[in-house]
Amino acid sequence: MLRPIRTIAAAAAASALLLTTACNSASTGGEPNVRGGALTRGVTADSIKVGGIVSMTTASGYSKKDTDLGARARYDRANAEGGVGGRRIEYLGAEDDGQDPAKNLAAARKLVQQEKVFAIAPMSSVTFSGADFLEQQKVPTFGWGTLPSFCGPKHIYGFNGCLVPMPGGTLNQTWPEGLGTVLGGTKGKSVALIATDNDAGKFGIRTFTQGFTAAGYKVSYAKAAVPAVSTPNDWSAYTKEILRSNGGKAPDAVVSVMQTPYNIGLFTALKRAGFKGVISDPTDYDPGLLTKDATRQALDGVHVLLQFEPFESESPAMRQFKEDVKKASGGKDVPLNMHMLTGYMSADLFLSIAGKAGKDLTVESFQKAASSFSDTGTLVGDRALPKGQKQAFGCGALVQLRNGRYEVSSPFKCYPPIPFA
Repeated sequence: MLRPIRTIAAAAAASALLLTTACNSASTGGEPNVRGGALTRGVTADSIKVGGIVSMTTASGYSKKDTDLGARARYDRANAEGGVGGRRIEYLGAEDDGQDPAKNLAAARKLVQQEKVFAIAPMSSVTFSGADFLEQQKVPTFGWGTLPSFCGPKHIYGFNGCLVPMPGGTLNQTWPEGLGTVLGGTKGKSVALIATDNDAGKFGIRTFTQGFTAAGYKVSYAKAAVPAVSTPNDWSAYTKEILRSNGGKAPDAVVSVMQTPYNIGLFTALKRAGFKGVISDPTDYDPGLLTKDATRQALDGVHVLLQFEPFESESPAMRQFKEDVKKASGGKDVPLNMHMLTGYMSADLFLSIAGKAGKDLTVESFQKAASSFSDTGTLVGDRALPKGQKQAFGCGALVQLRNGRYEVSSPFKCYPPIPFA
């Protein structure tokens, strides 16, 4: 609780304003951080309050719940090492938005207006309807930069940069170039791109069409045509178009910009139709998916895009990640997945900037620290801001599922971005 206000030296109107400000400040113990007479939301003398927004439950059954575990693992280590600027991270856990735009905005409002968080890290969902509200409220927010809201706003950051920039920005070429390693080159190779019929899918098709074309591919098919509300029972209409898209024959590669339940259906249908080319997606790097025979068979041979070091890496940063997750899991060796790393690296970028901001932590000091932030050797490569709010950090790898285990098919590497028009 805040310390009672014992003296009021100003006029009655000013007194009411002071009391209102005090009531709207967040703290769970100790004194709120004070700078120039103003209170910083979510910051006290000994704590920083942080929350998350994650799609833990969805209509399709797809879940990103382990994003919360990854974030908690990173915050736990930070607290074990003394916190940030002497302050303990009070992580409230993640609100479940159910992949629903209305719930996403409601979760953002709850965390800011009721819980009084200083920051939101992680934010992991295919919808980010709360972005405008968080930007207006000047809430530092961190997540996977796969949505346009991570590209441009001052207070919103992608842990691996901006992956879907506006015209005038740049495009990450990790996927086209990495897939070229698998195909033995990019020149003259044909690729079909498919996504769900929603804003994220349409934007993904737009950006990847430009990226693959710039890398030398022939884009034979590029549609955000799959219903976003539920997975189709019959994929034949899509597979027929795809398999005839390259001048009446199949393309060299099919790239899905969709989530796991959709990919399972599409990939199964492609294989049954006799497709022998390369299949790739950006979501199915998860040993937990291999527990069911049908899922394992659908994903066998698929090359999955990673925008971080593969779990198979033996780098010090990856060893630390595994150790932190194990501790947060109560000492259990839990199967690792990309959602854990999304949460972990969202928290890591927030902590790194907050540490640079120093003891006098306010939104202003945080933003100032972010404006000249950079570091190297992380699980997503070299990071730099504010560049990362306009372009991706540009690093990634591909892994292929073979015989029930993942193998690196294109090593972790950083590629120069291209202009996005």
